[in-house]
Amino acid sequence: MLKHLYIKNFTLIDELDIELHEGFSVITGETGAGKSIILGAIALLLGQRSDSKTLKQGADKCVIEASFDLSRYGMDDFFAENDIENDPEDCIIRRELTASGKSRAFINDTPVQLSMLKELGERLVDVHSQHQNLLLNKQDFQLGVVDIIADDATALSQYQQTFRQCQNIKKELDELQENIERNRQNLDFLQFQCDELTQAALVEGEQEELEQRSETMSHSEEIKSALYETDNALGAEQTGVVSALHSSMSALKGISRVFPAVDELSQRLESCYIEVKDISQDVSRYLEDVDFDPSELDAVNNRLDRLYDLEKKYHVETVEELIAKRDGIRQQLNGIENSDESLAELQQHLDTLLKQASKEADALTKLRIKSARQIEADMLSKLVPLGMPAVRFSVQISSEQLGPSGQDKVSFLFSANASTPLQPIAQVASGGEIARVMLSLKAMISGAVKLPTIIFDEIDTGVSGKMAEKMAEMMKDMGSHGRQVVSITHLPQIAALGTHHYKVEKKETPQGTTSSMKALTGDERVLEIAQMLSGSDVSAAAIQNAKELLKMK
Repeated sequence: MLKHLYIKNFTLIDELDIELHEGFSVITGETGAGKSIILGAIALLLGQRSDSKTLKQGADKCVIEASFDLSRYGMDDFFAENDIENDPEDCIIRRELTASGKSRAFINDTPVQLSMLKELGERLVDVHSQHQNLLLNKQDFQLGVVDIIADDATALSQYQQTFRQCQNIKKELDELQENIERNRQNLDFLQFQCDELTQAALVEGEQEELEQRSETMSHSEEIKSALYETDNALGAEQTGVVSALHSSMSALKGISRVFPAVDELSQRLESCYIEVKDISQDVSRYLEDVDFDPSELDAVNNRLDRLYDLEKKYHVETVEELIAKRDGIRQQLNGIENSDESLAELQQHLDTLLKQASKEADALTKLRIKSARQIEADMLSKLVPLGMPAVRFSVQISSEQLGPSGQDKVSFLFSANASTPLQPIAQVASGGEIARVMLSLKAMISGAVKLPTIIFDEIDTGVSGKMAEKMAEMMKDMGSHGRQVVSITHLPQIAALGTHHYKVEKKETPQGTTSSMKALTGDERVLEIAQMLSGSDVSAAAIQNAKELLKMK
């Protein structure tokens, strides 16, 4: 239930701070006084996209804030799922707009995305404006009404899950068929590529090894010269480093007995001798092994050229990528060979899911047919007292292909007279009749959905007199079951039945035009209803008539 509404710097409103109450409340005011502005502020609070033009001229920031009592509506799950602190008796939502176009939203002082604010708003307030009467011409709205009364959310959710699986498998099947067809058209080319890469006998790491061998063989003379020079310097019998180190080591050992100080030097020299001798032997072995055959270099370079050509052709940079390309093509070829089997498996899966979806859709249809009969009876019980003694209202359910909501097409058929055949309601009902039908539908739906607040914006269009009074009684009854119902009205018969009465008025001030809203009590309310009855020149009869109307509430 909406307990408190605060608006600051919104279009013509400087500041509005007002308490609201449970039950049936009415809002009145002259055309253009600003009732739609208040509704616009509430719409923004419930997640509608903002526009910097809605700020009051000259203001830097607009603030719209409302507090709700949700203690009887079981919304703890929303706050838990979104990690928002929750006081069920005082839920505060706030929207801030700046002149620069920035917008911020808060739930219980927690900053939230606009989508989350909208999600919560849809569970807090239902604003029924005149344009919503057009919903009667929308098949999905009519189906939605049937589903609400059927209380089939679990069955519908299960069907929709199965239907989505059907759609996904159907998409997968279509894509597989397209891929198979495309691959079959390219079968010869794919086979050629596979043969070419297979015949190349690709080996991981081969390219790096060949490049190193090519580099080595390309510098064969330089390598031989360096090895020969090093071998001669180290291993020559008389002048080589190894021979010199051996002679020096022997000389030091010869004097170590009489000159012990050289003992350590002798050991160090021996270590050097051993290491240099090993190096000399390795160099000699390399020199013996290095024998570069020009034909071998040609073979290595030819192999490298082949690998480079393949990499360029297949737009890759390594042999490993060529191998992956080859394996991928093999997989495509295997897929073509096994395509019929894959298609059959997917088709079988799809057929199974379609049977399940059809079964679940049938179950939905049964629930909806039962709901349709209940709606017909309920609507007649509400419409007859609203001045339609011969009214007929029928919910027609016909079959169509499986879709996101099942297999049912719903049409509301209507006739206000016994002699007029039933036809789609939007084609035959007058404005006043549509208003009464929509109110009856809202009253019926409100009994099935726990919605804290319902706001009717001039739902009384095309209605007057006794019928307006009956509509007011229906709205008052809706508000008597722990719900808050607010009606914005121009009819005194409806205004008089409100438990609480608010007036919106516009004033011209030195600073410009402003709109305000206040609660009416006592004589203020009598005067307002009298003005609604007789206009600006309020007569004594109008005053008395207003008092009589107020006694009926």
